[in-house]
Amino acid sequence: MKESDLKEKLGLLEKELVTLSDKLGSVDDIKEAVADLQKEIKGLKLFLSRVHPEFKEQFPELIKKLKG
Repeated sequence: MKESDLKEKLGLLEKELVTLSDKLGSVDDIKEAVADLQKEIKGLKLFLSRVHPEFKEQFPELIKKLKG
């Protein structure tokens, strides 16, 4: 292979690495957002269970209906 071909391929690989690292950063941001939402939902479930004890019994049925 010619040196110019190798340089061109190396340049393309560098661009791909930059793109992949950018995507990885956005995936990490989404992962953190989902973790935050999970904590908030857990807090809401706990609050609702305390304020409305019947919620704890009805919640599994609600989830089944939403999934089905």
